[in-house]
Amino acid sequence: MPLSKSAFLLLACALSCGASAQTLKIALASEPTAIDPYYHQTTPNEALVYHIFEPLVRMSPDMELEPALAESWEAVGETTWEFKLNPKARFSNGEPFTANDVIYSFCRIQNNETAIGGGLTNVARRIVDIQAPDAHTVRLETAKPYPVLPNELARAPMIWSGIATFDELHYDPANGCGVTSAWPTVTEFNTGNLVVGTGPYKLKTYVKGSNIVLSRNDGYWGDTAPAWEEVRLTSVPSAGPRLTGLLSGDFDLIENPAARDLKRIEQSGFEYAVKPSVRVMFFQLDIGRDQSPFVKSSKGDNPLQDVRVRQAMSMAIDRKTIVDRIMDGVASPANQYLPEGMFGSIEGAPTLEFNPERAKELLAEAGYPDGFELTLASTNDRYINDAQLTQAVAQYLTRIGIKTSVDTMTRSVYFPRRAKQEFSASLGGWGSETGEASNFIQYWVTTRNPELGVGSSNYGSYSNPELDKVYLEAIRTMDDTHRSELLQQSVKLAVEDMANIPLHFESGVWAFRKGIRYEGRADQRTMATAATPTE
Repeated sequence: MPLSKSAFLLLACALSCGASAQTLKIALASEPTAIDPYYHQTTPNEALVYHIFEPLVRMSPDMELEPALAESWEAVGETTWEFKLNPKARFSNGEPFTANDVIYSFCRIQNNETAIGGGLTNVARRIVDIQAPDAHTVRLETAKPYPVLPNELARAPMIWSGIATFDELHYDPANGCGVTSAWPTVTEFNTGNLVVGTGPYKLKTYVKGSNIVLSRNDGYWGDTAPAWEEVRLTSVPSAGPRLTGLLSGDFDLIENPAARDLKRIEQSGFEYAVKPSVRVMFFQLDIGRDQSPFVKSSKGDNPLQDVRVRQAMSMAIDRKTIVDRIMDGVASPANQYLPEGMFGSIEGAPTLEFNPERAKELLAEAGYPDGFELTLASTNDRYINDAQLTQAVAQYLTRIGIKTSVDTMTRSVYFPRRAKQEFSASLGGWGSETGEASNFIQYWVTTRNPELGVGSSNYGSYSNPELDKVYLEAIRTMDDTHRSELLQQSVKLAVEDMANIPLHFESGVWAFRKGIRYEGRADQRTMATAATPTE
């Protein structure tokens, strides 16, 4: 019997509504630059990667350590950590996750010529040996005690050893680990051929500058099955078009709507979530060179090498006004590099003073009564209001006599240039995803030393032997109380020297349609797994 017109329309609606409900459409503020999990540690990259790949241990939305591919772990000696791998863990192709995959992953991290930045490499270099007593046990040995190793491993996704050729894997990165095939490049990952993970989603399509489409891993081994059959990720750098897309139904969830639009979002029948983050925004200064490319001084030197100049620059900045006017109140002023209350942060840290008159005095005391010329470099498509933030800081510096100009660029141009140390003062944003103050100090403040795995992001070549000594003692101290005290000393020394001028801590903001519940994360990753259908 043929369907009536009304019945046909109801059936068509049911089918289309059902299909739509199975697809989550997300608008991103910043596009991931690669699907390779070891290419570049940025939040957009990590958010995409962690849909597909998983680490041994992970951080909860509130930055608490919890099991992932490892169901348990413990220190079995001062320099050895043992991880018990979950025997249920499977890759999306059905292959079991084993100790071989752990060994291959850490070997590939250290044999990755296409990587930008060395964060994961620094972590891997601390591991001097990996033993596998059986297929589901690994023992990671470090040269010296390293109490935060599990926290650091939360940023190290595991990849499938089956993408390589070998007879027997053994941990010897300098000599190839027994791998006889070529090490994969970021380009090979971006084609999708090597993207085999244990995560809740699989890569369907990845085309830079276009949509990224993920499909549900129906064989996912975890306790919670993925809610969405398909996830579509679209980069929309401007907040206005992202919001328009949400209101028109083009997107179900958007990240980083402008705070001034939250009332409109609510009045339009949509919802939003705000989550304070661990991301500190800061300017890193070029201190190591006597001549800096974007500094011009009447004396022909580099004024940024004088601590009084750096302190003056900090005093010139009105952080509260930046938070209120540039960030629309959805941020908090930073007086150190990790929010108060996190491990190793300074409790009751004094407010960084806004005092332009004293700043001018400090410049004069340093020998620059008439200031100097400086260019601030920043992204214009990576952080919340990054270009506007840089312009505001430039205006504050100009008011105390530092004639400041601004050079903003896309992050695809900016990050490689910053890694080559082409700037004099560069905007940075760093989320301490280990939940400890040691994370920022390790990458951005300590003297660069690849052998010790520190200073990989210290593009300003800042060096303070006293700070290095205190920090290195901290990360080798197994006693939590003493380690926290040492980390606080490190942070205090870093803030006093102002090699990195802290500005504010971002808050993560997401807006979404009715019928979805979304839980924000302190690391600001936008995750489809955090979006739950409610109808």
